[in-house]
Amino acid sequence: MIDVRRLREEPEYRRGIERKRVRDGLLDEVIAADDARRALLTRVEDLRTRQNAASKEIGQSTADERPAKIAVATALKEELAALEPALTAKDATLRDLALQVPNPADASVPDGGEDDGEVLRVVGEPPAEAPPLDHATLAEQLGFVDSERGAEASGSRFAYLMGDAVLVEFALVQWVLGRLVAEGFTPVVPPVLVREHVMEEAGFFPTDRNQVYDLPDDELFLVGTSEVPLSALNRNALLAADALPIRYAGFSTNFRREAGTYGKDTRGIFRVHQFDKLEMYSITAPDESWEEQERILAIEESIIGGLGLPYRVTNIAAGDLGAPAAKKYDIEVWLPSEGRYRELTSCSNYLDFSARRLKTRVRGETGTEFVHTLNGTACAISRTLVFLFEHYQQADGSFAVPDVLQPFTGFSAVEARG
Repeated sequence: MIDVRRLREEPEYRRGIERKRVRDGLLDEVIAADDARRALLTRVEDLRTRQNAASKEIGQSTADERPAKIAVATALKEELAALEPALTAKDATLRDLALQVPNPADASVPDGGEDDGEVLRVVGEPPAEAPPLDHATLAEQLGFVDSERGAEASGSRFAYLMGDAVLVEFALVQWVLGRLVAEGFTPVVPPVLVREHVMEEAGFFPTDRNQVYDLPDDELFLVGTSEVPLSALNRNALLAADALPIRYAGFSTNFRREAGTYGKDTRGIFRVHQFDKLEMYSITAPDESWEEQERILAIEESIIGGLGLPYRVTNIAAGDLGAPAAKKYDIEVWLPSEGRYRELTSCSNYLDFSARRLKTRVRGETGTEFVHTLNGTACAISRTLVFLFEHYQQADGSFAVPDVLQPFTGFSAVEARG
C-alpha cells in the first residue's frame, strides 16, 4: 500500500510511481478520493465532538432545559448516523483505488521496460558451443522428465519429474537449505492455500490476480511463492527493535497460471504451472533494508556460483518491476541452447509497501513505524535443473552431477541410455 500523504506532498514519490506501469489518471483519482474522504471525516469528527458535548449538557441541565437538550443531542446523533456509512464507503473507495497503485521505483532503478535493465556484472564464461542436446531433449532421453504424460494427466505446462532427476532436486533442496540455515534463516514449510486477504497484504492482489489459481468454493488461493504465507506470520504485529531482522527460508510447491506467456518456453520444464522453490523472506528495520537486499543478492550469487553456472546480475528497469518492488535484481544464467541469458533468481526490496497492508510495525526509540520486507529466490528447482541439464551434459549424452550435490545424491553421474 502506498503512503497517500507522500503521494500528495512529495513530487519525487509520485514520480517514482509514474515511472512504473500505472493507469492514466489513477493517481489523481486517489488524491480526489482522499480529498472527499478527508472532507467528510472533518464533518463526522465535528458532529462527534458536538454530540459528546450535547450529551454532557443533558446531565448538567435542569428539568426544564432537559427536553430541549435531548432534542439537540438526538438530532446530532441522527445526523451522525446518516453520515457514518458514507464515510465507510469513502474509506473503501480510497482503499480500492490505492490498492491499484504500485510501490514507487527507487531512484537507483533505471528507466524503461523489459529490455532496459542495467547489467551490473557478468560472472563466469559462457561455453563456446552449445551442447548436442537442449535441456528438454536430454531430460527426455535420460528419463528425467515426462511431459507427454504430464500433459495427459493435467494439461500443458505440467510434467512428471522422474528417477534420478528427483534425487538431484532433493539434493538441491538439502544443499541450499543448509546454506540458508547457516546464514541465519529459519526454515519454514508454509501452507500453500491462503485466504484472499493474505494475497492482498503480500502485495499480489489486485495486480497479479490473473496469475493465481483459486478455489472459489473454499475461498482459498494457491500461492505462487512461499513469500505470500511467510508474510502472514507477522501480520498485525508490533515487533521489538532487537527482534529484527527476521529471516525465513520457505520451501513450498508453487502454482502459477503463466497468463500471457502463450507460446513461450513450451518445451521442457523451464516455465511450468507447478514447481518447487526455496524462498528467502526478510523483515528489517527501515534503515537496514537496502543492506539486506545486497545480502540476499550475495547469497543468491554464492548459490549459483557454487553450482558453477555463468551468470550476470541485472538492475531491473522501473517499467518491468512488479507492483510491490521498489528495486529488484535479477540473476540471469547463460542457457547454451538459446545462446542467451535467462532469469533464474531475483531479489526485491518492498520497503514498507507490504508492511502497510500487513500492519507490521517495529517499536523504536521515537515511536512505532512500519517495517520493511524483502524477498529473494534461493532456488527455483525446476528452472535450476534446466540450466544444470545443459551445462553438465557430457559429450556422450550422460549427465554429470555438480560436485556440491554429489554428497546428497550418492552418485556422480547419470549414464546415457542406449
